[in-house]
This record gives sequence, structure tokens and C-alpha cells, in this order.
Amino acid sequence: MIKRILINALALAVATFVLPGITLASTGTLKGIATTKGALTLLGVAIVFGVVNAVVKPLFKVLTGCIIMLTFGLFLLVINAGMMLLTSWLCGQLSLGWHVADWLTAIEGALIVSVVSFLAAKLLKEKH
Repeated sequence: MIKRILINALALAVATFVLPGITLASTGTLKGIATTKGALTLLGVAIVFGVVNAVVKPLFKVLTGCIIMLTFGLFLLVINAGMMLLTSWLCGQLSLGWHVADWLTAIEGALIVSVVSFLAAKLLKEKH
């Protein structure tokens, strides 16, 4: 579970650094990511993101199953973008200072988070 939170934090950090529409309210270098406060904020955001993906995302996948099949899975990108926006809203309510500007940024962020999470999970996979 801790490994998953760290992977999510890394993926969210990459998306925050790469996309100008995703902001972190911490001050410092690299859009606030390289500071201790920024790193702790991203860990908090990763926890919120994990809870949203564990609780809300399965419900949306069930409710939109037909659309997902009709679009050959591409609608999952819209669902992931929605999860990014919901995480952004919740972070605003919790005063975490992480914000996604709009849908287009959320879609781009969802792509980045998916790719970075996949690669990080593969690299950190335990070898037997």
C-alpha cells in the first residue's frame, strides 16, 4: 500500500511538473515539488487520489460499462480525467494546494499519471 502511494505521488509529481495547468501551491523550485512541503503535499494528494480511485472509480466503471465497450476503452480516459478533477476539488477542500485547471489538462494529466504509474510499478516490481 505504501509502495502504491509513493508510485502515485511520483506520477502526480511528474504531471504537476510537466503540465502548466496543474499547480502545487508550495513555494520553491520545480513548481514546489522539490521542497519538503511540496513532497509532503504530494503524498497527501496521492492518498486522496488513491481513495478516489479505490472508491469512486469502480462505481463509474460499472455505470458506464457500455460506453467503455463501445469506445474500446477510450472512455476510461475520460473517467480518469474526472478522477483527477475530483481529486483536485477534494484537495481544495482539504487545503492541500494542488489544482487541475480544466478538462483538457485533466485528460493530459491522466495520460501522464497512467504511463508513469505503469512504468514505475514495472520498475519497482519485486523479482523472484
